[in-house]
Amino acid sequence: MNIGIVGLGLIGGSLAKSIKENTAHTVFGYDIDDSVVQKALLCEAIDERLSADILPSCDIILVALYPSLCVEYIKEHADMFASHALVVDCAGVKRAVYAPIQQIAANYEWQYIGGHPMAGREYSGFNHAQGDLFQNASMILTPGEDLLMETRAKLKAFFLEAGFASVRFTSAEEHDSMIAYTSQLAHIVSGAYVKNPLSQQHKGFSAGSFQDMTRVARLNEKMWTELMMDNADLLVPSLDDFIMRLSQYRDALAERNSDALLDLLKEGRIMKENLIK
Repeated sequence: MNIGIVGLGLIGGSLAKSIKENTAHTVFGYDIDDSVVQKALLCEAIDERLSADILPSCDIILVALYPSLCVEYIKEHADMFASHALVVDCAGVKRAVYAPIQQIAANYEWQYIGGHPMAGREYSGFNHAQGDLFQNASMILTPGEDLLMETRAKLKAFFLEAGFASVRFTSAEEHDSMIAYTSQLAHIVSGAYVKNPLSQQHKGFSAGSFQDMTRVARLNEKMWTELMMDNADLLVPSLDDFIMRLSQYRDALAERNSDALLDLLKEGRIMKENLIK
């Protein structure tokens, strides 16, 4: 198949490398920064540049841009996609892109499927793209109810072949609800934690827990602001819940209530041990 990738940053670049390393598909890539396209060509992450002439020949088009830019790109190029093409966005939120893109797709024969590769690093850009980034990751897809089972099977087979460990189908609403907790809240907590003045004196006093807690504070603030604002209605309740639970630990310590603290710590340990593997 011909695979078009729009946006060769960390995710788009890693998708290109992963597809090239694991499949026999032909990969075409585009990025607004032409030097990135040149790098991708030189390291053979893509076979050719994704141009206006080639776009109509693509069987699967992966749009790895910020949410608003995903909508903008698909709107501007809707007339150029082949009638049989499957168009998958890779934005980190789904409701904000799913509805407007579905409205666009309703006027064409090509099909749109929301997507989110569940992997990342604390670094951004093509220079940090890795062919094995998705080795232990899941690909989340949010298809419309009318998407044929054969098409679902085709997409699942493609992403598994490309190097993902699993493919999960869900709704845009469930995706955003879970991501508010599993991803966006974690980035907020990490950013708030590292702002403590003591973080500047951590050397010699820190080990794995400090590194784990601060890793995702190193983020692309422009992209994450857009993701979080698009999902604010679901992120705020997750943040409120976290603040409430933090206050329980604070109160137990302030009151010197060792029994309450022990119970809170025990509950956390049990919850961790009972997590679905």
